[in-house]
Amino acid sequence: MSKVILEIPDDLAEALCVPPEERLPRLRRELAVRLYEKGLLSFGKARELAQMSKWDFHVLLGNEEVVRSYDVEELKTDLKTLESLD
Repeated sequence: MSKVILEIPDDLAEALCVPPEERLPRLRRELAVRLYEKGLLSFGKARELAQMSKWDFHVLLGNEEVVRSYDVEELKTDLKTLESLD
């Protein structure tokens, strides 16, 4: 398994206008939203990076005014799921 580690110098981390305990979660969310928005990560992988539930990540994307991509295959999957609930 490959792992990417991003090091941010202390002066840059301290320049973020968020409390220290919120820096890592905030950076994860910001990165996840932007990578999803640019089509570099799927919804599921972006949500995983953000460490958020599906619903919370949808809300975050809405708050950030990010248009969600939703293709025909996802629609078919959702319809099958709904049919199985009957």
